[in-house]
Parts: sequence; structure tokens; C-alpha cells
Amino acid sequence: MNAAGTRSRAIAKLRTVMDPELPMLNIVELGLLREVEVEEDGLHITLTPTYSGCPAIETIVAETRRVLADLGPVSLRIAHAPPWTTDWITEDARRKLRAAGIAPPAGRVAQPEAVRCPRCDATASEQVSAFGSTACKSLWRCANCDEPFELLKLI
Repeated sequence: MNAAGTRSRAIAKLRTVMDPELPMLNIVELGLLREVEVEEDGLHITLTPTYSGCPAIETIVAETRRVLADLGPVSLRIAHAPPWTTDWITEDARRKLRAAGIAPPAGRVAQPEAVRCPRCDATASEQVSAFGSTACKSLWRCANCDEPFELLKLI
């Protein structure tokens, strides 16, 4: 198989590697996959974790190695620069987060008071806690439907 074909197969396989803390999202749509290079000596993969202390990265690395094992040698690099940003989350991933009851970050220009409830789409919400079930999420409550929800923090 040629380099382009191998790269396409690798990316397709990497779409099956789900984030352990956001299991509805794979590492491609979450923006963790930075590079896939095919060289004579094998695949060279670069991942960027959501933050430097992310506990999920070990699981993601192990799963990445597992799914790519049949494509030959794999070298995996963790890159912290440029740092991951929520801007790298795809629109499809944002829809999946909303469907799972997690508000995706709206973007760099959004103010906290503009957080949309993933259940009723209202913007009347308030932060309950700066920390949710994981360090990358915060806990909010919708004033319209009175339901709690998590917000993926803007990074």
C-alpha cells in the first residue's frame, strides 16, 4: 500500500480511539491528533493532550498503539506546543457533546453568561462549580429548565 493509503487507513483507525473522559468523542474530532506521517521506518503519530496533566493521555496512547499495530512500526510523540485549544474540536464533536448533555465551549468570544443549555438551548444558565466530573469540565445549571449540565471548559 502506498503512503497516502496507509495514512488514510491510520486516520480511519484513529477515529475508533475514543477519549476515556468524553467517550462520545474520538481523538480526531476532539482535535488531539496533530499529525500522521508515513515514512520508510513506519508511522509517526503526534498527539496533543487537552492539558499537560490529562490523566486520559496514557489510555489514549495505549489504544492508539493497539489500533495501529497491524500497520507496522509506530512512533508516538506527545506535543505540548502548540497547546491544545477547544477551537480544535470539530462541529460534529460539538453536536455530539450537546447530544450527551455536555455544553461545548462556544468560542473565544463567548462570555460565561452566554453558555447554552444542551437540553433546552436557553442561555439563562449559571455556574455551580468550576469543576465537574473531570478537570476539563465545569458544572452549570440552566435557569430555564432547571437541569444541571457540564460545560467543556474553554481552553
